Parts: sequence; structure tokens; C-alpha cells
Amino acid sequence: MNPETLSKVTYGMYIVSGRKGEKFNGQIVNTVIQVTAQPCQVALVVNKKNLTHDYIQSGKAFSISILSQSAPLEFIGRFGFKSGREVDKFKLTKHQVGAGGVPIVTEWAIGYIECQLVDSVDTGTHTIFIGLVTGAEVKSDEPPMTYAYYHDVKRGKTHQNAPTFVKEGAGKEAGTMDSYRCTICNYVYDPAKGDPDSNVKPGTPFEALPGDWVCPVCGAGKDKFVKEE
Repeated sequence: MNPETLSKVTYGMYIVSGRKGEKFNGQIVNTVIQVTAQPCQVALVVNKKNLTHDYIQSGKAFSISILSQSAPLEFIGRFGFKSGREVDKFKLTKHQVGAGGVPIVTEWAIGYIECQLVDSVDTGTHTIFIGLVTGAEVKSDEPPMTYAYYHDVKRGKTHQNAPTFVKEGAGKEAGTMDSYRCTICNYVYDPAKGDPDSNVKPGTPFEALPGDWVCPVCGAGKDKFVKEE
């Protein structure tokens, strides 16, 4: 079986948020679908290891913020590669509290959906949460960020807890500058492409990056990078 075949299935980029008591947490997910129209219900997939999984189970509700194409990697990395056990993501993020008491990320979002948890399906490593839509708003006409756009244009990476994670092969063509991989989130700095979001021009070797340059996805320093073999 070729696991790369599954990468041809289309996905989106969303922030799913939940509440446990007075605490908020959220994470990036790529699997959100509408499953029924009457009543209007959606389903999403969350890894059991993630803190947001516990918050959804505890609060019996969740929100889905639909990310725009312009959402920067640093913002995506905040929710995709940082744990709510270590950092308060909502302290750094524009948000509002919905009618059901669940936080809704409004920053870099073109719309959001509020849901009441009505059912769940255990799939082993992940849980499929099914929610009854209780509210929904469009905030912008900007195109939504697809998973393909995140990878092909933004050059983002997939967290190992994601249901679509596939370990990537290494290697580079002879005569090219060395690429370096972040050991925290697996982002690869490609000198041929540079880091436009950080004003690093294409053709800049890793060794020439400023000392204060950090991974555009997770914020790790240069000391957390290793050369790709």
C-alpha cells in the first residue's frame, strides 16, 4: 500500500477550540466535514493525546474557526505545534466567547461554527466528534486555506499527532545548498526558497541566517535545526 495516495484526499485548515471549567484551549485540525443538513451537524477528528480532546469531552461543545489563506505560519504553529499544557494560546490570540461558553478564534479566520457535542466515535488513536451546529458566521470573503495550500504554498508541515501524518523522506540534489530541519516541528528551511515571511531572501544559506531567526512554524531557534542528509 502506498500511503501517499491518501494525501490526494482534500482537506482544510481549521482551529478547533474547547473549554474545561474556566480554561480554554484550541488546536489545528485538517479534518472537518458537514455530515447532515437537517439537523445541521459536522464532524471533526482529534488525537486522544491532545489537550483539546479532553476539553471537548469535558465541555460537551466546540467551535471551529476557518483559517484564511493569509494566516501566517507563526500563527498556525501556535495552535499546531505548541501544547496548551505549556502555553496559554488564547492569551496571545484575538478571540470571543460564544453563546455556549466556548472560545472562538477570530484572528485570521474567515468564519466560524459553534457546535454542541452530540456523539463521538472511538477510532483508536483518534476520536471523531459529532456536533450539532448552534451558530455560524462568515467574517470575510477571502478564500479559505486548504491543506494543499498550507503545504505547497506556505510550506507548512504536519504534526505527528495528525491523522494525515506521513514521515517524509530526506535527501537533496547534488550541488544544492544544505537544507536544515527543525527537530521540534519538522519544518525544513530550504535555502533556495528562503523565508519570505521573515524577510529572508531566496538563496540565503542556513549559516547566513540572522542569529535571532526562528522557525516560522513553531518559533524554535537555529540551535534546534539539524542538517538534512
